[in-house]
Amino acid sequence: QVQLVESGGGLVQAGGSLRLSCAVSGRTFSSYVMGWFRQAPGKEREFVAAISRSGGSTAYADSVKGRFTISRDNRKNTVYLQMSSLKPEDTAVYSCAADFAEYRSNWYYTSVDGDYDYWGQGTQVTVSS
Repeated sequence: QVQLVESGGGLVQAGGSLRLSCAVSGRTFSSYVMGWFRQAPGKEREFVAAISRSGGSTAYADSVKGRFTISRDNRKNTVYLQMSSLKPEDTAVYSCAADFAEYRSNWYYTSVDGDYDYWGQGTQVTVSS
């Protein structure tokens, strides 16, 4: 069974930074495309960022482009989301997700939440103004 555990959330002032981590266990980490999604109160879950199995391809939502960076360390079975210049509208529960993609290209990634097979419990990020 694949398990995803997020950490690194918290309260930060606008303009500040946070680094989220997601540790994955259970199967070969490099077989998975990894993504970050977020859900604010009263809103639908939305895509934040995704990274290919090799780490060579990344994608971002327009709302976070230039401020957030997704990365992965396949030796540590961990994916990261570095968040900078945070805004109050970034306040949400952030969840990481894994899409088993062993038979896809090393460059493949997806922003569609329905494509992901496993999800973490989420970590709260609150940005105060």
